[in-house]
Amino acid sequence: MKLSIIIPTYNEAENIGKLISYLHKNLLNKAYEIIVSDGGSTDSTFEDALKAGATVLKSQKKGRASQMNYGASKASGEVLYFLHADSYPPATFHEDILHAVKKGIKSGSYRLKFDYNHWFLKFNSWFTRFDIDLIRFGDQSLFISKEIFEKVSGFDETLIVMEDMEIIPRIKKLGRFKVMNAYVRTSARKYLENGIYKLQAIFFIIYFMYWLGFSQEKLIRTYRSLIKQNKV
Repeated sequence: MKLSIIIPTYNEAENIGKLISYLHKNLLNKAYEIIVSDGGSTDSTFEDALKAGATVLKSQKKGRASQMNYGASKASGEVLYFLHADSYPPATFHEDILHAVKKGIKSGSYRLKFDYNHWFLKFNSWFTRFDIDLIRFGDQSLFISKEIFEKVSGFDETLIVMEDMEIIPRIKKLGRFKVMNAYVRTSARKYLENGIYKLQAIFFIIYFMYWLGFSQEKLIRTYRSLIKQNKV
């Protein structure tokens, strides 16, 4: 069974080469491919990803949902694994995911751990062990059988934010979902840039607006006006 790892990028030169090297190191003698779906980076992301040994695509549209869908459309694996450019799965992720799929689990994610030691981030991460849709984040990564992904027509490309949370209820309707016991280690850079408590409050506001039915345009304006170092 082949695993297709799909990484959406936009100006991730700082991270992408290191991540791809890490993935290759832990995938020796395994059936896999690494696809980077780039949204028009203006730095060396595209070149660095190629140099590190990934298949790099220029996505037809910018936006994580569109980029991940485009990457998935070019993937040849039976299982898709969506991963952010600043997030590192456990070294055993290939075995973890394929073992879960062989047991009949159709999709899932990992628990979350930040690369910065702070009590609030640890507290935040602790909740990701629970299978609750409200606390399912893209940073936790997502694996899904290609069959199920195609049945739900992928990520909703009308969403620029919250696309990672929106897809979860749809895929759960078609098969078992599992939160894995191990952790994805992700960067705390956005928290450190904006302030840990402040950023969490902003995220809460955006999540609340989303569940209340505010338009994507309003969510994007709120995101851009409140969050530094954003890529939206």
